[in-house]
Formats: sequence, C-alpha cells, structure tokens
Amino acid sequence: MKAVLLVLDSVGIGAAPDADAYDDHGCNTLLHCAQAVGALRLPNLARLGLGNACACVPAGPAVPGLAPNPEPLASVGAMQEVSAGKDTTTGHWELAGLELRHGFHHFPVGPPSFPAEFIAEFERRTGRAAIGNKHASGTAIIEELGARQLREGCWIVYTSADSVFQIAAHEDVIPVDELYAACAVARELCDPFPVGRIIARPFVGAPGAFRRTQRRRDFSFPPPEPTVLDRLDQAGTAVLAVGKVEDIYAGHGISESRHTGDNAAAQHAVLKLAKTRADCLIFANLNDYDSLYGHRRNPQGYAEALRKTDRWLAELLPLIDETDLLIVTADHGNDPTFKGTDHTREFVPLLVFQPARPVRELGLRVGFYDVAQSLAAFFGLEPMPRGESFL
Repeated sequence: MKAVLLVLDSVGIGAAPDADAYDDHGCNTLLHCAQAVGALRLPNLARLGLGNACACVPAGPAVPGLAPNPEPLASVGAMQEVSAGKDTTTGHWELAGLELRHGFHHFPVGPPSFPAEFIAEFERRTGRAAIGNKHASGTAIIEELGARQLREGCWIVYTSADSVFQIAAHEDVIPVDELYAACAVARELCDPFPVGRIIARPFVGAPGAFRRTQRRRDFSFPPPEPTVLDRLDQAGTAVLAVGKVEDIYAGHGISESRHTGDNAAAQHAVLKLAKTRADCLIFANLNDYDSLYGHRRNPQGYAEALRKTDRWLAELLPLIDETDLLIVTADHGNDPTFKGTDHTREFVPLLVFQPARPVRELGLRVGFYDVAQSLAAFFGLEPMPRGESFL
C-alpha cells in the first residue's frame, strides 16, 4: 500500500475568489496556456478528469482541448487555498495540514528591499559585499549584474512578490558550498521577520549568455507545527521526497529525499520508487512549469512541459494498484500570460485515483489541507486538526 502525492507546481485552474486582494483578477494558468497554443492535448490527464476539475471552478470557461470527461478514471474536484499568500511554501504547507493566517513577511520592491542593518550583518558574516537589493526577475538581475559579480566576487541579492531572499553567485567565482553557507546565514537572519525561503541561485556562463544551474537549493522556515509528514514518519511510514519537497519542509517529516534538478529527473525518481517501494508516501514536486515557464512568461514552454508530464503519466498509472492512492494537484498558479513575473492566486485541480474505489465528484473544497486529512485517513492515522477527508 503506497500513496503518491504529485504536485504540478503552479498549475492553477482559475482565479480564486480573493484574487483581487493579490492583484490577480482574471488569471487562469491552464486556460491561458491552452489558448496560447490553440488547445492542450493531454490525453492521460484528460482521462483522469483534469477537464472536470476545471469545470468545478465557478464560472470557469472550458479549457480548449480539455472538455469534461463523462467517465473520468479519478475522483475529481478543485481546491481553494485559505492561507495568506500564493507562494510555494504556503501552498505546500497547507497541503500537509497547516494554515498560515498571517502569512510570511514580504520585502518591499526597492531598491533597497532589505534593511541596511540586515545587509551589513549579512556582508560581515559572509565576508563578501552584496549588490542588487531589489525586487527582480532572477534571470534579468543575473544579466544586469552578472558581469559585476564576476569582477568583484560579490553576492547578487534580490527578492520577489514571494516571501524570499535570493542569492545568486557564479559557480566559477564563488563555490556552491560557500553559496549554501551564505544561505544558511541569511536563513538565520531572516527568521525573525519571518521569511518563507532563502534560495540559492548558482549560475554559470559569460556575460550575455549566463544560465542558472540545477544546483538551486531552498532553505525554508521550519513548519510551526507537525504536518501529516511528521505524523507519517513518526508512525513508521516512510515519507519519500522527490524534487524540492525536503527543502520546502526544512527536512521535517522526511524519511528519504531525492533532490532532482528538473521534471524529467523527478519523474524518473518517482517511477523508480513506485516500482520498488511499498508502505510509503511518495511526495513529488514537478517544478519546471513554475521556474522555467511561468515566471519567464512562456506559455508555449509551459504547455510542452505539461505534454511531457502527460506522456510520463502513461508509465506511472499502471504502477498504481488496487491498494494504492494517487493524488494529482498543485500549490498555486503562475499564469504565463499574466502581467509581471510572479505567482497567481488560483484554484488548483484535485485528481484522486484509486483503481479499486468508485469514482466520485469531490466538488469545490475550501482548504488544501483536505489532502493531509485524506492521507491521514488512508494510512490509518488519527485525524489532522484541519480539513475533511475526500476518500
């Protein structure tokens, strides 16, 4: 008996009721990707019922290529986030059973974004100067300041609409281990605010041709209370993290981790675990939609990444047997046709595949933490403090 929780990072399906509060009125990641390429051809996700999930969203228009399936393989619904925020940490924590009523601290656009005394202490403890100090796209600020970073050996520090402190450094100038150590310093300095994540952003290349590498790491604020992952781990059920999941929970509740650099590597790891492990939760984040295509406002690349995942699902679905559970969902939106370069406040799909169980309509659910409650029920744990099981 195993469960697979698959988070399609940023695959939102329509503006949430409170999207206006986040200046996200009109966003719809999946719909606008489909419109940008004419239609989405995702036969395996369509068989599961992704089109049905989109139809759960109030007044949600049909997604070209994803009509509701009259006989979906999965029980289908949609979920609305209740926590304050629209970032990776907030969404994943709510999926695991938490609720952030006040959210994390967000730095101002700047420059400067970070307080002078904060930067001074960061520079003192890391032994290097910091440049940037503003709200910026990660690829844009590397192009802007990368040549100076090469000359001076300084840190490039920046933030975004998320609760993040990001540090970029060229791998030929500053070793990646030193970058990680600087992130650990920043993590300690940011805890009093508190800030959701410190992100290491190593890059390589020459001016005009810089590119970020796959050695990114996230240093997250620790969860404020036990999640369903902690409870599973304590009960002796292995929690096997794939992708950046371990980083998101600061290692809490994780039995083993497979850090992967892209969707293809994460999908390979999930297949291997699904073939060889039982009595476990396989918890995977597929991040390419968000990091490579959502933030970079590339709907064509986003759609192609979805098509690749859809083809991969044809390999995964036969590995889900009659005693198993597969949950496919997302953590927030990131509409690649929307203004700016940041996440969008959206509903997320909920596809629940149990081959031996009748298919049901799960409806529109308020609170991502229904996922945690359902995992607790599946593994026979005591109920979580929040949420309602959909099993």
